[in-house]
Amino acid sequence: MSLRARIRDGDQAAFGQLFDACAKAVYNHAFRLTGNWSTAEDVMALTFLEAWRLRAKIDPEGGSLRPWLLGIATNVHRNVRRAARRHDDALARMPAGETVPDFADEVVGRIDDAERLAAVRAAYGKLRRQEQDVFALCVWAGLDYAQAAEALGVPVGTVRSRLSRARKKLATAGEPPPGRRQVVGDRGPDKEEIR
Repeated sequence: MSLRARIRDGDQAAFGQLFDACAKAVYNHAFRLTGNWSTAEDVMALTFLEAWRLRAKIDPEGGSLRPWLLGIATNVHRNVRRAARRHDDALARMPAGETVPDFADEVVGRIDDAERLAAVRAAYGKLRRQEQDVFALCVWAGLDYAQAAEALGVPVGTVRSRLSRARKKLATAGEPPPGRRQVVGDRGPDKEEIR
C-alpha cells in the first residue's frame, strides 16, 4: 500500500513519515511568507493539523505530497494573517496604555539578513495575492510549474503568467527576483521528497 493510501486511511506512522520528510520544507515556506520564526512555526503546525484533517481527500495515487502541503501552508498563512489583522484592529480600538518594548524585535534587528528580508517582503507585499502565492511556491519553495499549479488548483499556464508578472513587478520595484537560496530561518536543504 502506498504512503498516500496509508495516510488517507489514517495511518499515524505514515503521517509521521510525511511530517519528517516535509516539515522543514513547510517551515521554510512559512518563514518566507511570514518573515517571522515564531509565526512560521505556528503556520507549520497548523498546516500539518489541517493536512491530517483533510487526509481523506488525498488521491491514493500520485507523486510527492509536498505540493499539497505547501498549498495548505499558503492557505493557513492567509488565515493567520487575516486573524492577526483582526487582532491588531481590535487592539487599535483599545485605550492606549504604556508600551512595553518587545526584545524579540531587537534580536531580529541584529541579524544580517533582516534588512534584505524586509526589502524583499515589502516588494513582495505589493504583488497581487495570486502572484504572491505563485512566487512563494515557485521561487522560494522551489516547486516547478506543474507542482505549483497542483498546490493552487490552477492551470500550469496560469502559474507561468502569474510568475512572469510577479518577476516583472519585482524587477521594476528595484528588487531583482531572488533565486532559491537559503534565507535566515531556513533549516537547511530540503530532505528527499516522499512519494
